[in-house]
Amino acid sequence: MHDAYEASPILKLTVQIESMAAYDDNLLIGTREGHLLIYNVPMKSNEYGKLELLRYSKNFSKKRIVQVDVVPEYSLLILLTDDIICVHDLNSVNIQQINQLSKTKGATLFALDVQRAGSLTGVRLCVAVKRKLQLYYWKANNNQFEDLGDEPRNEISLSDVPRELAWCGETLIVGFHGLSYTLINLDGKTEELFPTGKPPKPSITKLSNSSFALGKDSQSIIMNTTGDLIQHNPVKWTDSPTATVWDDPYLLGIVHDTLEVYTLEGSLHIQTLTDFNKARLLCRCKQGRVYIASISQVWCVSSVDVELQIRKLLEQNQFQLALKLTSLSDTTEEEKAKRTYKIQTLYAHHLFCNKKFQEAMKQFQELGTDPYEVIRLFPHLVSQSSNTNDVNEPVAGLPKLQDRDLENGLLALIGFLTEVRHNLMGSTDPKDKDNKTEKKDKDKKAMTAVATEQLLKIIDTTLLKCYLQTNDALVAPLLRLNHCHLAEAEKTLLMHQKYPELIILYQTKGQHKKALELLEKQSKQNDSSLRGTERTIQYLQHLGKDHMDLILKFSGWVLEQDPEQGLRIFMEDIQEVEQLPRPKVLDYLLRCHKDLVITYLEYVVRVWEDENPLFHNVLVHQYKEKCLASMSLAATPAEKQSGEHVRQKLQQFLEKSTQYTAETVLIQFPSDCLYEERAIILGRLGRHHQAISIYVNLLNDVPRAIQYCKNVYARYESQKNIEGGKCQDGADEVYVTLIQQLLKPEPFFVSGSSEIQKTAQPDLETALELLEQYASKITPINALEVLPDNVPIGRIRHFLEASLHNQLSERRKTQVLKGLLQAEHLQVQEQRMHYESKSVLMTEFNICPVCKKRFGNQSAFARYPNGEIVHYSCQERKT
Repeated sequence: MHDAYEASPILKLTVQIESMAAYDDNLLIGTREGHLLIYNVPMKSNEYGKLELLRYSKNFSKKRIVQVDVVPEYSLLILLTDDIICVHDLNSVNIQQINQLSKTKGATLFALDVQRAGSLTGVRLCVAVKRKLQLYYWKANNNQFEDLGDEPRNEISLSDVPRELAWCGETLIVGFHGLSYTLINLDGKTEELFPTGKPPKPSITKLSNSSFALGKDSQSIIMNTTGDLIQHNPVKWTDSPTATVWDDPYLLGIVHDTLEVYTLEGSLHIQTLTDFNKARLLCRCKQGRVYIASISQVWCVSSVDVELQIRKLLEQNQFQLALKLTSLSDTTEEEKAKRTYKIQTLYAHHLFCNKKFQEAMKQFQELGTDPYEVIRLFPHLVSQSSNTNDVNEPVAGLPKLQDRDLENGLLALIGFLTEVRHNLMGSTDPKDKDNKTEKKDKDKKAMTAVATEQLLKIIDTTLLKCYLQTNDALVAPLLRLNHCHLAEAEKTLLMHQKYPELIILYQTKGQHKKALELLEKQSKQNDSSLRGTERTIQYLQHLGKDHMDLILKFSGWVLEQDPEQGLRIFMEDIQEVEQLPRPKVLDYLLRCHKDLVITYLEYVVRVWEDENPLFHNVLVHQYKEKCLASMSLAATPAEKQSGEHVRQKLQQFLEKSTQYTAETVLIQFPSDCLYEERAIILGRLGRHHQAISIYVNLLNDVPRAIQYCKNVYARYESQKNIEGGKCQDGADEVYVTLIQQLLKPEPFFVSGSSEIQKTAQPDLETALELLEQYASKITPINALEVLPDNVPIGRIRHFLEASLHNQLSERRKTQVLKGLLQAEHLQVQEQRMHYESKSVLMTEFNICPVCKKRFGNQSAFARYPNGEIVHYSCQERKT
């Protein structure tokens, strides 16, 4: 796939290499003859003779050095030779032995675990001795490895002799020849895995503190410490590897005379390095450096420059591996972040070009990519109106999306933009801690707000275009709360003939005149969903009083086309409609649509209960005009019938309304007709004599005159207590006035003509009947003054008796009330004397029960009904 490593021979020995270890730039070799060699390997070693031999101990051990390892933090050299574990000091002159673990006699292999946490380093050692595992830890104070005493976990028994051993966190992985791999937890739990397979010995490669690779036949299976597979695709070698090592992100293995390199993710074969004659040992020194050895020769395998690898991987679209190498590179964190962002962006574009739209948008979302850069992946969504720089040029190498692919791409884009929009709308700037910070960040915040608004405008405009191509049912909800670019959105909606949605756009952008002009135009189109007046009515109803001129201008054609429904613009149970300036509406209707004035005013007065005298006066005037029109000679029967109905409403309104100005209304009323209405108005003004005169002399309707007197007197009695028994308009003598009119009819004058004497005749009988029937409501003296002198006393006997009875009753009632008030007065006086007779003796020994303090000479105090005395300031605290 690409060259990840390059190999060079660095060492050729005359002795046989048995074991190998490395740290920093140092290479340690243990031989079959018991020699120990320590070399310093420079960073670039591609020729023989470039190594520096630091130490050479020819007689280091009498037996072969089976296994060797190093703990640089403590300068420890740990090796297995002569079937026992020995610990040496690397810093000593001759690498002197510190101690020998006597209990490990018969050991076959060991595993070292160095745990680095900050400044602390812990070292654990596990030694396989026949069928047992011995556990030790390094104790720096005593400078030696110590076991765990008599604890049960100090020694672990096995079913067979282990052939491979490794630490992985708190778990030991053990491999047996011809049997299986076993996981052993330090708390004693054991779990058997799968058989080790055909290779001569098991293969265990630690990947991290929780994962490892186990060899089986020609495969390496990746697992975790709980015994579960991490990935289901194992690494497949060309044959069973002799040795393996992990150099993140690659797994290296010796297969015959070659070194094969694989990745874990995807199990990709990366490279095969050849010419490693009889190689059998692998050792990792540090990131990017691995040593491979045969019996007599050592090669250094170094990673190719990361920059070259990443460049090659990007050419091959291996983005995940490129990201992994970037994270492992030696560059600064800032450079890593920049390169990671670039690679992830390329990966997202790669996914998009391969039509994996959802995955691509998810990647863009995680990266926080500029939404406009994502929108540019769809050239047909980008506005060409401002193509003045390269930012609006289409992205090169994009696939041509059509039909189903285009729909899937747009749906993925919708999800991406919706999420970005949600984040932008929901984000709030944190409050500044002080005023100084607020002043410093003021300009910055203003710029951020402008940028956010511009971004929202781009997003919403793009969403509008996407919805129109995928699901136009979402267009209207978007437009109701949108930040769309007006001109671009308007152009798009017109192109798709989405007129209802265009109305919403105009409405949200405050382009009400455009919206109303479009509504008027569409109302006349037979195939339009906006045909008719209803949509215009609804639009005008919600404009509000700030757009009164527009409402009046565009309501004209609606009122002409459908007056009944159009009037809803000014009289609907909607807050905006109710708050319209009603005098201005009334003036408009009076000038342009006079026939609708009565309907409007009836709604204002009765439904909204407006008490403005203007509306009441105008309604009376409109009723009067209707009535007069129906009385003309040119009026049709239908008009006359309608006029009768209006007249009934006029009379009821005059009687019930208390807000119209009677003086003003009376001036406008004719004196030669509408007598009943005139009488009602006169009565409202308190001119009862004239009102009763109309009923009796003009209308000859005594029963109605009597009813008028009843109503007036009832109002008088209800207000009697409020007015203190006084009457300013003669309402208490209204019955006397009626009797006087019955006994002495008065002439009536008609405006504009000579005096006309009506033919009403004196009606003594009716007058006497009223006198008897309403005797309690008539003052006797006033009644006797209007009666003729020739009326026999017997005819008014009942009236006089009733009057006398009423007077006596009122007198007795007054006397009783006077006696009760006197009794109440005496009781109050007695109670006052009772309380004044009580006294309180205050001395310097009196103590307030609330604050427990004495009363001083100047103390103010309060006394409770039970006789308890407290300070005046303590009374509220007393419970």
